[in-house]
Amino acid sequence: MTDLVPDRWLTVDGLANARDVGGLPLDGGGRVRTGVLLRTESLEGLGPAAVAYLTDELGVAQVLDLRTDHERTTYGLGALAAAGVPVHRLSFIPETGIALPETEDTHAALDPMLGHYLAYLEGRGEYVVDGVRRIATLDSGTTVVHCAAGKDRTGVLVALVCAAVGVPREEITADYALSATRIDALFRKWTTASGEPMPGADELDRHRPRAEVMAEFLRLLDERHGGPVGWLRENGLTEDELARLRTRLRDGSA
Repeated sequence: MTDLVPDRWLTVDGLANARDVGGLPLDGGGRVRTGVLLRTESLEGLGPAAVAYLTDELGVAQVLDLRTDHERTTYGLGALAAAGVPVHRLSFIPETGIALPETEDTHAALDPMLGHYLAYLEGRGEYVVDGVRRIATLDSGTTVVHCAAGKDRTGVLVALVCAAVGVPREEITADYALSATRIDALFRKWTTASGEPMPGADELDRHRPRAEVMAEFLRLLDERHGGPVGWLRENGLTEDELARLRTRLRDGSA
């Protein structure tokens, strides 16, 4: 029915873009511990068997929902919430005004999403840090982090976490770009549910994340804040929380 495949993808009924952050290599040796942090798209498509697998077998103990309240009202919190798993609402996008945050940053010319990523940090930094903090301070069990597609808002939070625990940059950007391989499946799932036609190839390609966008995002954090960890510290993550994050996510050989 469902299983964790060797390349970190999760095969779960109702999800098209789900994988374990565990297994990514660490600087100096070792890997990110499996079964601690999962990244997915929104969870409204999960059936009872998938919920049982995630909670009983994978030990999901909390959900970080990065969507807006409008998205939650429209699509629901998902079956994990209905099963009693705590859901923390940490919207990376303002609830009013424009649909996505914007920034005047000239570096955003590389890709419009780069501007959005920078704006998550500039406009919703407290929620970004709170997401990292909740992963760090969960005593046991697995965290699921998701947005709508599991690629942009989720990609930014996962990239910060991975950088903080010592995943090499090239691995962070490669993991971010993996979601590009699931865009067709995501849209197929959504259009099947809505009855709308499948978008054309150009439209699908517009939604595919590109490694160079994440690489530039991280480079700008280096330039302006001394790196992702510098940004997290500037915005309230404590040394104790950083140490707990590393303890939670680094395996014993790191």
